[in-house]
Amino acid sequence: MHLLAERSNAALLTFLIYTAAVFLLAVLSGRVSKGKEFVGEYFLGSRGLGVWAFALTFAATNASGGTFMGFPALIYTHGWTLAFWIAGFMVLPLLSMGLIGKRLNQVARKSQAVTIPEIFGSRFESAAVGLVATGLLVFFMFFYLLAQFKAGGKILSTLLADEPAFQIATASMSRMTADIPWVNQASGDYLVCLLVFSVAVIGYVVYGGFRAVVWTDVMQGVVMFVGVILMLGLTLYQVGGLSNATRKMALMTPPEFGHAVIRLQQPASTDRLLPKGTWVRQSDDAFRLADLAIVPQGQLASEPVPILRLTTAFEIEKTMTDEIAKGVTVDVTEITPYRYGAGQAGVYVSNPGPSATSEIGFLAIGTAFSFFIFWPFTATGQPANMIRLMAFKESRTLRYSIVTVAVYYAVIFFALIVIFCCARVLMPGMEIDPDRTMPDLATTVTANAGVPWLAGLLVAAPFAAVMSSVDSFLLLVSSSMVRDIYQKHLNHNAPERTLKRLSYTVTVVIGILAVLMVINPPTYLQDLIVFASGGLGACFLVPMLLALYWPSATGGGMIAGMLGGTLMHLALTIWGYLEIGQLRAYEFMGLNPILWDLAASALAAILVSRCGTVNRKLYQKYFA
Repeated sequence: MHLLAERSNAALLTFLIYTAAVFLLAVLSGRVSKGKEFVGEYFLGSRGLGVWAFALTFAATNASGGTFMGFPALIYTHGWTLAFWIAGFMVLPLLSMGLIGKRLNQVARKSQAVTIPEIFGSRFESAAVGLVATGLLVFFMFFYLLAQFKAGGKILSTLLADEPAFQIATASMSRMTADIPWVNQASGDYLVCLLVFSVAVIGYVVYGGFRAVVWTDVMQGVVMFVGVILMLGLTLYQVGGLSNATRKMALMTPPEFGHAVIRLQQPASTDRLLPKGTWVRQSDDAFRLADLAIVPQGQLASEPVPILRLTTAFEIEKTMTDEIAKGVTVDVTEITPYRYGAGQAGVYVSNPGPSATSEIGFLAIGTAFSFFIFWPFTATGQPANMIRLMAFKESRTLRYSIVTVAVYYAVIFFALIVIFCCARVLMPGMEIDPDRTMPDLATTVTANAGVPWLAGLLVAAPFAAVMSSVDSFLLLVSSSMVRDIYQKHLNHNAPERTLKRLSYTVTVVIGILAVLMVINPPTYLQDLIVFASGGLGACFLVPMLLALYWPSATGGGMIAGMLGGTLMHLALTIWGYLEIGQLRAYEFMGLNPILWDLAASALAAILVSRCGTVNRKLYQKYFA
């Protein structure tokens, strides 16, 4: 225990130094922003981003909690097939920056727009278009925020797990929330970490605004890159090289999920608590508890609890090095194998990869092709990316940034695939809480290498990704509500002091609402990421392309396009939820829903625009 505490303290110290640097940048950016026009500076950094600032803030914003938490969880769960799933990200900069970057920047400067809804409102001189865009942006961005807050809480809970003060705070939080509906469904450690993370990130966004977000994104982009490269080296060394890891993965068969009663050899003198993650060995089987098991005082058995059973011989043997519960047996009441891949060796190193929910596997060929389209097109439709395209200084900045971001993504994502395929060999049984795979692996490989302090830097990489996304999304939602609703429609002549206070208030309120909603999030963080990013792409991509490049587009057509894509996305998501009970859209004809979303959006926008008339004054302003 003493050694664990030393490791935890070393990692925590490194992590705290990183966090202090983030707040220092926020303070410095706040000072630089003083004396400048509030709205343009706070929400857009006065449109003055250079190559490195623009490239790294663009890259860091897209590399969210999904990249370093949800994506690793999927790699660990489904294997090498995730290389096909993420391949489209490599062409994202070319499509997202190259397709709309220069034109969007020009239109934003002509219209003096600060937000995406303001672009639509000014382009068509229509308050209705701006309000619809604002409503849909806030709706989908809120789901994106939920995913990031969950990731932040998970990262901190791993880092702080062995801290005595944290354990005391966890126990206190559990007692305080025991009788509060909804809140009492979450563990005390997660609640404490969620609270700490939310206070930190909301605080520096409120203080520093867009410039603080960009400056911290630059530092966070560097931290992410360095952290991934270091973790790649440590992981490959400890697993014995990539070829050795791949050979072992080829022998693996998927685990089985189920429920079991935990039995003691003699009645418990006090309540016997077996934490989530505890290993139990029984004969030639290895079981891992997927939830807390409690054997009440004076009794021999617990209520049925969810468990995971390993099915690969060398994984079962590896659990001998972990802490195993003594004097405990497992009475299995129910067991469920994977629907695809059960008992099949080699399923982790081939397409479509194992799946617990789908009979055709995780990634059928049609789905893989769809995701190649999904990532670059949905990213192009992300308002957070569009905001950055409105803020770069000149065309040269855009050209160099396309290359920089493309190389950055290629290195990051390939490294992550290798790292977390290797993690399957190093850490069996992470399917009980897959979103903790990244921070747990960071702690494990640094401890094994004798450099526990380095865990703080490695954990800072996913934490940086989460913070760089949360700060951008909070600011985006705040700007839409303050600028596009309050200033544009309720108080045109609002003084700067009022706008400043309202911006701070909205940012805090949105953050608090996100925290309350994410107390009991879905199992896979990536489900929220895919739903929100798909929804934003469905809503904004086609209307923005038409607004920028099609002179005959009308305000009514833009509203129809946004609503058409959104309704199709929601319909397919509800269909998918009814089919499998998870927040995943139904893949009609085996294709990713984004294809149907974009088709519905384009059809609605073009048909309605054809029925309208073009404003000649607007044509002269934006196309002449």
